[in-house]
Amino acid sequence: MPKLSQKGKMMPASPIRKLVPFAEEAKKRGVKVFHLNIGQPDIKTPEIALQAVRNFSEPLIAYSHSAGNSSYRQKLADYYHKYNIDVSPDEIIVGAGASEALLFTMQSIMDPGDEIIIPEPFYANYNGFATNAGITVVPINSTIETGFGLPPIAEFEKVISPRTKAILVCNPNNPTGYLYNQEELKTLGELALKHDLFLIADEVYREFCYDGLEHHSVMNLPGLDQHTVLIDSVSKRYSMCGVRIGVMISKNKELMANAMKFAQARLSPPSLGQVAAEAAIATPDIYFEEVLAEYHKRRNTVYDAINKIPGALCPNPSGAFYVVARLPIDNSDKFCQWLLDSFHYENQTVMLAPATGFYSTPGRGLDEVRISYVLKVEDLQQSIKILGEALKVYPGRTR
Repeated sequence: MPKLSQKGKMMPASPIRKLVPFAEEAKKRGVKVFHLNIGQPDIKTPEIALQAVRNFSEPLIAYSHSAGNSSYRQKLADYYHKYNIDVSPDEIIVGAGASEALLFTMQSIMDPGDEIIIPEPFYANYNGFATNAGITVVPINSTIETGFGLPPIAEFEKVISPRTKAILVCNPNNPTGYLYNQEELKTLGELALKHDLFLIADEVYREFCYDGLEHHSVMNLPGLDQHTVLIDSVSKRYSMCGVRIGVMISKNKELMANAMKFAQARLSPPSLGQVAAEAAIATPDIYFEEVLAEYHKRRNTVYDAINKIPGALCPNPSGAFYVVARLPIDNSDKFCQWLLDSFHYENQTVMLAPATGFYSTPGRGLDEVRISYVLKVEDLQQSIKILGEALKVYPGRTR
């Protein structure tokens, strides 16, 4: 039998999706499954975007420019100007979601064996992207006791080596919901300048900030034009994950020229996705006001309910729509599977994402899960009730 690649064998399974077969089997048994495992909002996509696709009248669906439609990139530049991010259309490359944009970035600035520093826990697919690009993730430990705040800069300094090329943060953070403040970003920027590194920020949740707090972009850091890369997406902003449209943005012309070659190699980003994404830019502000208010209620619901469960701990997130909760369990992978194949309460159960997949360090996240509060409040209340009942009888309960 022909041998498969080592890269394929090393590619990590998604902690978000690997339990899908168990959820499907539970549903076949008639068990209702509340999906808190994936960041798939139940918020309606803006009508203006849906209408743009319905009204598409071109005689054929053609390739777009490899960097994305010029009209879309111009409107994106106008959008970012509202946030005092001064970019031009030629400093934007559109990808098939933020995933492709991040892959372009990694492949354009790093060679196989190079290193990227990421505070953990982090978005699980960063591990997969790094494996794809042949680079090494160097994790910096953040802790639930500090609400997963930025680790001390001394910890970053300890691991910087001649192979270090970049630091990557997600702000607001997936999976923790932590929102990096201006001072924290400034500190990271100074570190990037000191060691001549790229500072990459995944800002796909920029609109989701709570308690009156503001989002700050790495693109606003002074003196870092040649070092910063912004990764963004329409998936969560407009609740249209399936159109697969994201961007990488940088004022570093050499970097963007490198990335453009990768963009050309895959021809173009999705054409109809760009039609929807371009139209969505005109979404009225009231849409975001209502969405933010709804997520604020959902955040409060989950935070309050989890912290009432004996033995559970949940920090109060300031952004995105996720929490990482510590539970009195022996192994989060086993527990999340057990919820689906061995447990139900009133013929209902919950699907969570084991936090082990959001770490690079082996053994971390064994007593933690990521919860996506993407369901309506009533469903979230029922879901956390089910979780509490499950913990009462889970055979691997630790305390």
